[in-house]
Amino acid sequence: MEQKHTISVLVNDQPGVLTRVASLMGQRGFNIDSITVGQSEEPGLSRMIIVTRGDDNTIEQIMKQFHKLIDVLKVQHLSSGQMVSRELALIKVEATPGTRSEIKGIIEPFRASIVDVGPVSLVVQVTGDSEKVDALIELLMPYGIKELSRTGVTAISRGAATLARV
Repeated sequence: MEQKHTISVLVNDQPGVLTRVASLMGQRGFNIDSITVGQSEEPGLSRMIIVTRGDDNTIEQIMKQFHKLIDVLKVQHLSSGQMVSRELALIKVEATPGTRSEIKGIIEPFRASIVDVGPVSLVVQVTGDSEKVDALIELLMPYGIKELSRTGVTAISRGAATLARV
């Protein structure tokens, strides 16, 4: 059964590594739902968080292929265990003076905030798991979403498990 998987990849912070990882996925016919890359806890290393869909065999193949890349140091299938994942979204929504209080009431339970107010729009910032972000977007759609920007998922394993170079 095809499901969503989150993979953490620790790589050398070198030009072209992101391109090689993305190319590998594309060449093998694997789609990337989201990818985030940033510095890790160790200087000179970056952490990639890749969300993709597939069955267990597909994910196993992806992880084996990652291990073959020269700048890949470690690979961890985060969604096979306990993890914390978050996403950030900025949502520009149409807002008249009459609808602003309604919108504020909608975003409050999501612990979202208004980060910009324009004459005919608001920019709402929300963080949380993808389902929470999706739910808020759905509730704001009737007001008119003018623009939407999402970061993609970032994640880390819970507890003592780490993806550090040892």
